[in-house]
Amino acid sequence: MVLRKLAGAAGLAAFALYLWGLLHIMGALLEVGDGGTGSAPLAPCRTVNGQYDERTSNVISYSVDYVPLRFVCETKDGGGFVSDTVPGYVNPVVGALVFAALGCWVAGLVVAEPPGPRGVRGPGG
Repeated sequence: MVLRKLAGAAGLAAFALYLWGLLHIMGALLEVGDGGTGSAPLAPCRTVNGQYDERTSNVISYSVDYVPLRFVCETKDGGGFVSDTVPGYVNPVVGALVFAALGCWVAGLVVAEPPGPRGVRGPGG
């Protein structure tokens, strides 16, 4: 029973952290949609690892990957790079929590006692 509760808690924590990352993606999408002056290069693509990146002048579009969660800036030459929109800790921690939840769930199934036979009466019954 404890392992099932741990699996549920780890799964819930992974879901909450994934939503936190999605909020960052949604903020970046709102920034991109604003347009106007200062919209080129795309605001979420201006920095990589907290510093200005020279590839930003070649950015023509963007895409969003949901597993792993990231905002990808696409360049003129057909390449691309991942912006630092989603905090760096989100994907590794979500992955670890998902594996922990699965591990606890499987372990809970392995150590669970099988249910006894139903309708069987003991001696004298």
